[in-house]
Amino acid sequence: MPVDLSVKPEVTGFFDPATNTISYVVKDPASQHCAIVDSVMDIDYAAGRITYDHADQIIAFVREKGLTVDWLIETHVHADHLSAAPYIQRQLGGKIGIGRNITVVQDTFGKIFNEGTEFQRDGSQFDRLFVDGDSYQVGEMTCHAIHTPGHTPACMTHIMGDAAFVGDTLFMPDGGSARADFPGGDAGELWDSIQRVLALPDETRLFMCHDYGPNGRDIRWETTVGEEKAHNIHIAGKTREEFIRLRTERDATLAMPKLIIPSLQVNMRGGDLPPADEEGKRFLKVPINGL
Repeated sequence: MPVDLSVKPEVTGFFDPATNTISYVVKDPASQHCAIVDSVMDIDYAAGRITYDHADQIIAFVREKGLTVDWLIETHVHADHLSAAPYIQRQLGGKIGIGRNITVVQDTFGKIFNEGTEFQRDGSQFDRLFVDGDSYQVGEMTCHAIHTPGHTPACMTHIMGDAAFVGDTLFMPDGGSARADFPGGDAGELWDSIQRVLALPDETRLFMCHDYGPNGRDIRWETTVGEEKAHNIHIAGKTREEFIRLRTERDATLAMPKLIIPSLQVNMRGGDLPPADEEGKRFLKVPINGL
């Protein structure tokens, strides 16, 4: 996959402490066009209240800088935060894109949440479904999508100039890698996907979707391919078999993300809430023994 190290987009991160998610505004260095990657919609789960403080920060930034949004990119169907892509799209425009295997995720969780035949499982909630090797434009910058499954079947890494947005395929070197035990996840596939990312030039900047500040360090979200290859605690010096064993054993100790129930129902719809009932009320379902 071509990486143009001479094209250096301006990347601004927005950290959401409630979900430890980093959203990004990625500006084409040759124009006023940008992409927004992995936006967050706020939810008070106990109160059943949706707000948009995090998304509004991004919207205010884009407007202040006079930027035009070409794309709203989802690196995958998140299980730990809700996407604000439709909310941002309504205010700033842009197309919403995700990996084509969203249809696999929709089929799996459409059944789990008993969504019925009215829930479309063809990815039509998104403007574009990326396949491995696809390219698209952000202003004058040609961007590329590569399929990096393992965490979920729909995971994509997006390469924009000298920057790659890896979603949950990798964490910072001292954080290792993301879990691979969700439906459709696979530790061996995750290793293979990580190798694809680490085959990019060492100078390639890598941007994480999450950081949890291991061992009390400050939150960070930018590293390089070279740093990951040399220092990632789950990858450096490990074989594929060792990684699979490590990842599988670790996953067995992890609790489900606290927002997995609302996140999956919203994100498989492209960030839209479930349809309202005849009284105009919206509900999220809790499957019993279903996850």
